[in-house]
Amino acid sequence: MRSNRATVRAGVSMAAALPMIAGALALGIPAAHAADTPARDALAGTKPAWATAKADKGATADSARVNARVYLAGRDRAGLAAYAKAVSDPGSPLYGKYLSAKKAQARFGATKAQVSAVKSWLKSAGLQITGVTSHYVAVSGDVAAVEKAFGTQMHNFAKGAKTYRAPAKTASVPAGLQGAVLTVTGLDSAPHKSTHDDQLPPPDAVFKNSGPFSSYYGSKIATTLPDAYGQKIPYAIKGYTGKQLRAAYGAGTYTGKHVRVAITDAYASPTIAFDAGKYAVKNGDAAWTTGQLHQALPKNYTKTEECGAAGWYGEETLDVEAVHAVAPSADVTYVGAASCYDDDLLDSLSKVVDQHLADIVSNSWGDVEANQTPDLAAAYDQVFQLGAVQGIGFYFSSGDNGDEVAHTKTKQVDTPANSAWVTAVGGTSLAVGKGDKYQWETGWGTEKATLSADGKSWTNFPGAYTSGAGGGTSKTVPQPYYQKNVVPKALATANNAAGNRVVPDIAAIADPNTGFLVGQTQTFPDGTEQYSEYRIGGTSLAAPVIAAVQALAQEAGGGKAIGFANPSIYAQYGKKGVFHDVTDKPTGTDLAVARIDFVNGFDAAGGLATSVRSLGKDSSLSAVKGYDDVTGVGSPADGYVQSYRRH
Repeated sequence: MRSNRATVRAGVSMAAALPMIAGALALGIPAAHAADTPARDALAGTKPAWATAKADKGATADSARVNARVYLAGRDRAGLAAYAKAVSDPGSPLYGKYLSAKKAQARFGATKAQVSAVKSWLKSAGLQITGVTSHYVAVSGDVAAVEKAFGTQMHNFAKGAKTYRAPAKTASVPAGLQGAVLTVTGLDSAPHKSTHDDQLPPPDAVFKNSGPFSSYYGSKIATTLPDAYGQKIPYAIKGYTGKQLRAAYGAGTYTGKHVRVAITDAYASPTIAFDAGKYAVKNGDAAWTTGQLHQALPKNYTKTEECGAAGWYGEETLDVEAVHAVAPSADVTYVGAASCYDDDLLDSLSKVVDQHLADIVSNSWGDVEANQTPDLAAAYDQVFQLGAVQGIGFYFSSGDNGDEVAHTKTKQVDTPANSAWVTAVGGTSLAVGKGDKYQWETGWGTEKATLSADGKSWTNFPGAYTSGAGGGTSKTVPQPYYQKNVVPKALATANNAAGNRVVPDIAAIADPNTGFLVGQTQTFPDGTEQYSEYRIGGTSLAAPVIAAVQALAQEAGGGKAIGFANPSIYAQYGKKGVFHDVTDKPTGTDLAVARIDFVNGFDAAGGLATSVRSLGKDSSLSAVKGYDDVTGVGSPADGYVQSYRRH
């Protein structure tokens, strides 16, 4: 399960498809500004790609209201990117020399003079200042004022079956502001409509898995079902728990003690403390201690129906329980966003950075790269860079739709996982055997075929593609330096001869057919709300698992923050015993498991559905020897956590 920040959550086998580069010269990423006229600086990406002449429906009424955010570039935009790189690079003399939040703001944040100049310019255009933070100035006003401020005409454009407002040309700001403005968001109205003061809905309808199950991989063989790939196959496991995952990824005696992990999602489960506490006790994890789980929540929630707020409860529950299962002593702070839209998610990320709530941040949400615009890319990456200089690392799930072709008809990666400043976490199918022994992993990619009416064969075996770990080559983000000499040239140059960012960087368990057991209060058919447990997966499982492994590694390193981890992850590539080199056929043959599911998702009253799920079939993506676009450098092996120990 992985939540999409801009769409309502939707399930695929309870796995997936539920539902950026400021001054990054050191990483070869283009700046957001480009020359417009001698008197103004253009803000690249503020005119959406869909705002074409063909789609133009005419000028927006001057009286229409616009709410926007003018993001501040800060006093040393290029310096921020350079320091973020240096402090994260094990080969740099500045490696690990992090700044406090206060010092980072003083060195790289906007000056009072810059903020004052931006506010004066906006007011002079007739816009009302509705909020000021260290990151942006929020404004509201009519279209006429917006056009005056940003030097563009606002028109209405057809986008699909709907019509939205957008700039008819790229927005710009007065050159006299001397680069104080990073970008502006909110000029287009797709999909920025909002409601206010909504109350959070009750938990989603209950979901349960049917048996029979394996308790560990291969423990129960489906002897009465047809063969797959020439052999009898095991039933899907009931759901791995912390003990099995800790063994698989080399936790050893480390528990994440004194390490702080933050989790960002939208909204907040009203039962998270109860659910996480009960789950830990029932499944052999250490009990939560008083004050170990915190929440930092907004005053009000918006767009709850549009975003499917109740669906995010399960996301939060999965993330919190997975982190605690793997790193049971880590301090966990859940930071909920007011909605699933960029502005609110950016506020949550900024809250983590501005208050330094944690050193490690797990994020199980995203969107497709085609929906990414340079204006939002700049805003996101500024937050990631400010985090990096403080020793804060961000981990993003890579997506649950493989190469996205089946989902969007276009081969593409997901965002913000495509950012050069975050660690993109891919997904695997994991086999943990008897005695919690790691057996193997494949890249997560599922093909599903159902049992024939006579029960003697699988219909159209191996069946259709359903879901898999996101990955591939970005079309917009240049190759970061740390991927050079590790990522195969054929992948890096797939969309650009000069080389682009390839996703993911590292991977962990994601396949819901070899998934994680989670416990959550849900709404039962009789209307009651009860705690129950079910198996789940997606790269939104992989992300918190890797975040938890990083907590173990940070403890192993004496508590010193790892920070932005990619340079150190790639620096360890190829070292013996550090990573499991994940391939799609680790045993030399194709692999599959059998699943029996309740048709109604709850009990046998609606009948049972029997299927075979093939492993390691991730759309056009393949897990191969070495770095690949399903699992990156691989998953953490026994030597990974130990590799951070100080000698």
